[in-house]
Amino acid sequence: MMTGIRSEREKMLSGESYFAMDAELVKMRRRARSICRQLNALSDDDEQERKALIRSLFCTESENVWVTSPFHCDYGVNIKVGERVLFNFNCVVLDCAEVHIGDNVLIGPGVHIYTGQHPLDAARRVKGECSARSVVIGADVWIGGGAIICPGVRIGKGSVIGAGSVVTRDIPEGVVCAGNPCRVLRKL
Repeated sequence: MMTGIRSEREKMLSGESYFAMDAELVKMRRRARSICRQLNALSDDDEQERKALIRSLFCTESENVWVTSPFHCDYGVNIKVGERVLFNFNCVVLDCAEVHIGDNVLIGPGVHIYTGQHPLDAARRVKGECSARSVVIGADVWIGGGAIICPGVRIGKGSVIGAGSVVTRDIPEGVVCAGNPCRVLRKL
């Protein structure tokens, strides 16, 4: 008989309000941070071990995902990567919700991708409430260094996000965008 009680992880992944200090979520974050520490400590020469750690962190079978250390994420398992994806130096992915990254995506140095959010109401924040919205990055996208991708954003296939941009809204396919907030500059 089902009780209808949902775990904090289930709430988190469905976009509902959840408690981030839940024991299961804390354990998952510790696992991801441990893998990130191992990955960040490896030499570039340890290619096979790096690939194994990346597959473990992202739960992918792809051999063509490159992560240039240092790299940090919350859970790792919520990052769904395609083929030929590159994370350059100092990337941060706060994957409280799923982050879908298509094939042939270049993610520049210092790019931050956020899915987590906190309530505007201070009393709810103090109680530890959080929520999250998925991010989707289409195939053949290039995200310039230092860009920030905010919760709930979708970036269309083949688009280019300029360095230092803050992406707060969906970006259509095949455009060059830049700025804070990021806006379409021209079609490709």
